[in-house]
Amino acid sequence: MSKKWVAKRITVNLALEEKRKLENYCAMTGRTATDVVRELLRSLQVESEASVRG
Repeated sequence: MSKKWVAKRITVNLALEEKRKLENYCAMTGRTATDVVRELLRSLQVESEASVRG
Protein backbone atom coordinates (compact mmCIF):
# COMPACT_ATOMS: atom_id res chain seq x y z
CA MET A 1 0.00 0.00 0.00
CA SER A 2 1.42 3.39 -0.96
CA LYS A 3 1.46 6.41 1.30
CA LYS A 4 -0.95 9.20 0.44
CA TRP A 5 0.70 12.59 0.20
CA VAL A 6 -1.46 15.53 1.21
CA ALA A 7 -0.39 19.02 0.16
CA LYS A 8 -1.28 22.21 1.97
CA ARG A 9 -0.81 25.47 0.09
CA ILE A 10 0.73 28.37 1.99
CA THR A 11 1.59 31.93 1.04
CA VAL A 12 4.89 33.47 2.08
CA ASN A 13 5.54 37.19 1.94
CA LEU A 14 9.14 38.00 1.00
CA ALA A 15 11.03 41.24 0.78
CA LEU A 16 12.08 42.09 -2.77
CA GLU A 17 15.70 41.13 -2.08
CA GLU A 18 14.63 37.78 -0.57
CA LYS A 19 12.47 37.09 -3.64
CA ARG A 20 15.38 37.89 -5.96
CA LYS A 21 17.71 35.69 -3.95
CA LEU A 22 15.28 32.76 -4.12
CA GLU A 23 14.70 33.25 -7.84
CA ASN A 24 18.45 33.46 -8.54
CA TYR A 25 19.13 30.34 -6.49
CA CYS A 26 16.39 28.46 -8.32
CA ALA A 27 17.74 29.58 -11.70
CA MET A 28 21.29 28.52 -10.76
CA THR A 29 20.27 25.11 -9.43
CA GLY A 30 17.40 24.34 -11.82
CA ARG A 31 15.11 23.65 -8.86
CA THR A 32 11.70 25.05 -8.09
CA ALA A 33 11.04 27.45 -5.23
CA THR A 34 8.79 24.81 -3.69
CA ASP A 35 11.63 22.26 -3.66
CA VAL A 36 14.06 24.77 -2.15
CA VAL A 37 11.64 25.80 0.61
CA ARG A 38 10.80 22.16 1.41
CA GLU A 39 14.49 21.29 1.73
CA LEU A 40 15.11 24.28 4.00
CA LEU A 41 12.18 23.30 6.22
CA ARG A 42 13.37 19.70 6.44
CA SER A 43 16.83 20.90 7.48
CA LEU A 44 15.51 22.84 10.50
CA GLN A 45 16.67 21.46 13.81
CA VAL A 46 13.82 21.01 16.25
CA GLU A 47 14.69 20.20 19.87
CA SER A 48 11.67 18.06 20.48
CA GLU A 49 8.90 17.69 17.96
CA ALA A 50 6.74 16.07 20.63
CA SER A 51 6.84 19.23 22.76
CA VAL A 52 5.70 21.30 19.79
CA ARG A 53 2.74 18.99 19.20
CA GLY A 54 1.66 19.22 22.83
